[in-house]
This record gives sequence, structure tokens and C-alpha cells, in this order.
Amino acid sequence: MGTWKHTAGEWHGDKEDKGIQTSEDARFYGLSAPLEKTFTSQPGKDLVIQYSVKHEQNLDCGGAYLKLLPGGKKFDAAKFGGETPYSVMFGPDVCGASNKKTHVILHSNPKDENLLIKKQVMCETDDLTHLYTLVVHPDNTFEVFVDNKSVRKGKLEDEFDFMAPKEIKDPKAKKPDDWVDEAKIPDPKDKKPDGWDDIPKEIADPDAKKPEDWDDEDDGEWEPPMIANPEYKGEWKPKMIDNPDYKGAWKHPMVPNPDYKYDEEMYKVCKDGCTHVGFELWQVKSGTLFDDIMVTDSLDEAKKFAEETFFKKKEEEKKMYDKMQEEKRAKEEEEMVSAEYVGAAAMFRMNRRRL
Repeated sequence: MGTWKHTAGEWHGDKEDKGIQTSEDARFYGLSAPLEKTFTSQPGKDLVIQYSVKHEQNLDCGGAYLKLLPGGKKFDAAKFGGETPYSVMFGPDVCGASNKKTHVILHSNPKDENLLIKKQVMCETDDLTHLYTLVVHPDNTFEVFVDNKSVRKGKLEDEFDFMAPKEIKDPKAKKPDDWVDEAKIPDPKDKKPDGWDDIPKEIADPDAKKPEDWDDEDDGEWEPPMIANPEYKGEWKPKMIDNPDYKGAWKHPMVPNPDYKYDEEMYKVCKDGCTHVGFELWQVKSGTLFDDIMVTDSLDEAKKFAEETFFKKKEEEKKMYDKMQEEKRAKEEEEMVSAEYVGAAAMFRMNRRRL
């Protein structure tokens, strides 16, 4: 398991405001903590999960998501890992150029399954701190914010498979035997030209000549090499025309699903109470820093906390980062000029010796 560091990071808005950071490459990470108060999904109350993420390592492959965990007194922090049940998994995950997303996975109590959001939610991948917020409303809707800007919202029933589909294919219906779904047919009037099959695929190379040293008695009868016949047109096929009997693609009729039942309690991902938060991650390159974790039932409280933490540090962190990048570029340019100077001096000395 990878070791965590308690640090504000290389660039920050407040050196005394520290978070937790992964510190060893190619390691699994597991860390959990109890909530100050058990969160239980209730009518009229939101579930809000919020925390900040900063990648200082030019992340190429690694998770940065948070898990909200049930378990109560039975929760064993020492055994916390990939098989530990969770109620919510939320946050960014990056692996390669094409896989850059924000996980939103919610637990369905009736199904006892973890349901992944159907449409991918993008994530931030630069080197600065970003704030991720998930809100699950008691009206069975949700919203995802990044830096307090809404990036996805919708109905739980539309974005997750909490329920059986409203409609299914009619099990009694089948495509009629006389249904014509071929849009094109061979033209019955199109006939193969006379002599089409008499044209060989290959012919003897007319430009080839028998080698002067060829001896028929020793080498056998000479035959010119074969080449592709430019006159060969391939296998003949009739032209295709529109099928006058075409009826279009057959669509299976849909009927109401007898197993469909609206679930009023989809939002109750913490129906029996969530007691812990935890990071259970794999990182190829370490250096992701987490801070300002909050679980609450008030979006206003979360936004107020963000103003006191993330947004309070954001501008100063950006200034420090930009200054470090400028100094880095200046140093690289200086080293490049120095290398060019050393190379030119060496070339000058070599030329003097030659003279």
C-alpha cells in the first residue's frame, strides 16, 4: 500500500492549510475516516459530497475518487479495499488520453447493485486544485459541479438503471414471414456480357525474354512469368437496383413492461446510514492531493465551506504555480543557451586544432 503525505503541496494558496497526498508510484492507496455524524437519506434532505483534488504529477493513470461508505460499527478500516461495499463513488479518474472522466456511481438498495452513470462526465486534468461536488436530491434528481459550476444534472431514472425499463419488446410480436427488408436487389435485366468468363486472371508477361544462358536440356522448357491481366474485370455481378417490394427495416413493437415500477426512494443511497468516507485508489504516478472533504445535507453549507477553503486559496495558488512555471521555463532556456555555448566552444577548439 502506498504511503500518504500530509502537505500543502509544491504550489499552494496557504502553506499551513495541508491535505493528504499520494507519495509512491505504482501503488494501491487505502485510507478512510469516520464521519462526525452518520448521514441517513431522508425525505426533504439532499446528500452533498464535496472535496478538492490537485494533480501535481502530470497524471497519466490514476484514480482520485472518494467513496461514501455504510457499515457503522461493523466497518473495518484495516480491511478497507476494493471489495468493501460503498453507497457512492464520486470523483475524477484518469487513465490514458481517452479515459478522463468523473465517476458518479450510486448504490441501488432494491437491486443491491452499484449503478454507473450512463453518460460520461468529464473531469479537469491540469496541475491546479479543483473542487468536485455531487448533490443527490430527494426528488430523485442529481447534479454534479466542478469549481461550483454545474457540469451535469438530470433525473436518476434517466441517467442510472435504478428501475426496469418502462417498455419492452412485445414478446408476442414477430417479423411477418413475407416482410421484405432488402433495400436493393440484383437487376433482373442485367446480363453477363459474352466472353466475360473467358478472360484469364493472369497472362504471360509479353515483355519477358528467355535468358541468353537458358539451356532447355538442362533447365527445361522456358516459360515466361505470369502477370496480372489488365483486361481481367473480376467476378461478374449484376447491377443492384431499388427493391420495389421493400417495406423498410422491421421494428419490433414495444409494450408496457409489467415489471416496471417507479421507485420513489432511488435517492436513498444511504438508506441505512453512511458512516465513513474513504479513498481506495491505484496510481501509476503519485502526487494527487486531496483536501476540504465534506458530507452534508445542505448545498448552501457546502458552497459556504468552499468559499472559506477552495476559493480562498485558489488565486494565490495560481500565482505561485505560474511563477514556478515561469522560473522553470527560464531555467530550461538558460540551460539550452549554455549547452549551445559549450557546443560552439568545443567546435571552435576542434577547428583551431585542425588549423
